Amino acid sequence: MSKRLSSPLRQPWAASALSVAVLGLSACGGGGSSSEASSPAAPDAVLTGVAATGAPMGGARISVVDAKGKTLGTGITRLADGVYSITLNTSAPAGPLMVQARGVDVAGNPQVLHSAVPTVAPAMVANVTPLSNAVVALALGTDPGPVFTAASSSSAALASLAQAKAAGEFLKTLIKSQLSDVKAATTLDLLGDSGFTADKKPHDLLVEGVRVSLAKGSKGETVLQLANKLQVSLAPEVSVDLAVAKTELAKATGAAPATAITSTLKATASYAAVMSVLGPLDELGAALNKLIAQGATAETMEGSPLLANYVRNDGRSVIDLANTLAGYAASNWQLGRFQLVGCADDVQAKGTCAKVQVAALVTDSSGAVKHLFSDVVSYTKTPAAGVPAWGLVGNGKALDFQVRALSWMGLEADGSASSGAAGSPSSGVQLALAGQDREGNKLLDSATVQTPGGFSIALADCGQARLCLAPKAGATTATATGAIADTLLQSGTLGWVGGADTLRNAKYVASFMLDGEASTRSAALSGDLPATAPAASRFPTLDGVGASAPLTRAGLTAGLTLKWSAWAEANPDLRLVSARVVVRQADLLTVQDVPVMPRATELALTLTPPADPPAAPTEPTTPATPITPAHELWLTALDTGGRQLITRYTLRQ
Repeated sequence: MSKRLSSPLRQPWAASALSVAVLGLSACGGGGSSSEASSPAAPDAVLTGVAATGAPMGGARISVVDAKGKTLGTGITRLADGVYSITLNTSAPAGPLMVQARGVDVAGNPQVLHSAVPTVAPAMVANVTPLSNAVVALALGTDPGPVFTAASSSSAALASLAQAKAAGEFLKTLIKSQLSDVKAATTLDLLGDSGFTADKKPHDLLVEGVRVSLAKGSKGETVLQLANKLQVSLAPEVSVDLAVAKTELAKATGAAPATAITSTLKATASYAAVMSVLGPLDELGAALNKLIAQGATAETMEGSPLLANYVRNDGRSVIDLANTLAGYAASNWQLGRFQLVGCADDVQAKGTCAKVQVAALVTDSSGAVKHLFSDVVSYTKTPAAGVPAWGLVGNGKALDFQVRALSWMGLEADGSASSGAAGSPSSGVQLALAGQDREGNKLLDSATVQTPGGFSIALADCGQARLCLAPKAGATTATATGAIADTLLQSGTLGWVGGADTLRNAKYVASFMLDGEASTRSAALSGDLPATAPAASRFPTLDGVGASAPLTRAGLTAGLTLKWSAWAEANPDLRLVSARVVVRQADLLTVQDVPVMPRATELALTLTPPADPPAAPTEPTTPATPITPAHELWLTALDTGGRQLITRYTLRQ
């Protein structure tokens, strides 16, 4: 079987075929006027703020509506710091106001966040963060997204934003440990803090340290879930019934919002040992950027004190890391601000984390995102002179293992649904265990993955980056088809997958022999597998594809520019993260993966077809089951809960 075509993921500094189109909306201006010449004009109402998730949300689209659901203006946050300013189209807006930010965080995850202005004034501030989104959810008693989408018919719901200040005070009681950890004032305004900046000061560190999510409870109620982001477990620590919270917050007297807490814990845990020293984290990025700006070579990077304690990270060696950073230098790219992602400890001591997962966007001078950087850092209390306290160390793991909640749907070349089950959305859990290193060299012959339910799934080498489901127990080879079924567990077709295996934080353990030693690697499911498959409109689709403009092999070979702006506009909580071309020809399988960077709505894609007939292989490629000739295009999207939605287009020949 042939090797995969090289992917930009393997060479992040290579010139990308990606064409990024960022939707730019200028802020709407406006002001009042009077029919009497002697009356002074009312001053313009201006709304300013910062959109951030612990690092700036640069290029995020900001929209604001009034209490009647009327759109008052839109704007785009600055790329460097997430700051926005909108002159509203009326000098006397009807309050309260609701604000939405649509963008991505520095880890590449889509974000749709909200904030509010409880009381209108000529100059107003509304910062948009995960914490402000939690405040708005508490005031509304539900998920803010649908309310904002249907703002024109949601005046009754929007009126409850007048309780946003009380909701903010209640939220601070749930995260009081973090407030203390980062030394933030108890009087901090989570919505309208005019001094807020996304640069590791107390308010920003507070935002950075809390994991916020919205979910459905056991009775179908909407629940706010909170946890310290540094705990290894993805399980929530505090859960709040939003409908009950709204009712209590609206009471003029005798309000008891704490009765809405449905969890045993009433406040998230403290991690003061880490959060109190997280402020200097960006000094590491600044030091790396200095080397990059000086045009440092890979050799210089490798010998830098900044990499002196680096071991490896999911198989990435210090040499690989040095080559990556030198590639940034060669392309004149820079690292953005680091953001805390989680804790990489295998065994976690109470209240601390020795290995902290971080991420950062890598951009060119225009602000276009060129790569997503992620790794693991640790803190040194007394570093060497001139060396930042935070340093890159890696997680120490020889290979990557992830489990993903995944849904997929098949379409034909003209965009119509494929016949039979292939055209109906289906879901499962994907076992993504690396079987090759970054150069495509085989790491593993086989492995087993134990499910949370106690069953073990056999995996085997199939000549691809990830091991495939084995055809039988003990097999060391498998036949890859390029389809999702190579790595997908589906409860409807595999009796070893149960409900416990599909819940957020479900733990899977991979066991394998690596370099002659028995090893294990665990992974947790980042998001619940949906009980019912998502609607067809949620799956990524391409603009312009239809009966008169189908996708063809010839068109792909000649070069296509894929566009998906219509789908992206309709699904702001989703982001296209990759495109895959699968070519099946006789006994030859070729897979080409191309990453899609944040803020992009276009991708230039060209397939270099294999030789026809294929050249003599250096190893047997005849599969156990003959491959049906086909050419397919797979589009993978990511939602805010870490779940993937995949569309397969079957191309015409």
